[in-house]
Amino acid sequence: MKISEVRELSNEELTAKVYSLKEELFNLRRRQAVGQLEHGEEINRVRKDIARVNMVIRERELGIK
Repeated sequence: MKISEVRELSNEELTAKVYSLKEELFNLRRRQAVGQLEHGEEINRVRKDIARVNMVIRERELGIK
């Protein structure tokens, strides 16, 4: 997910996106613990997406851009 795509979302959509990404991260970690996860970089991708969404939420709280 690109930062430009994240910035186009509304505040409600951002909070929903964080929730769904955290669910996805939980499922990926569970699959990794059982040994079913082949590509560990999926976890890194989801973590970075969560960080991007949280950054945009914080920018809007502070009134940046």
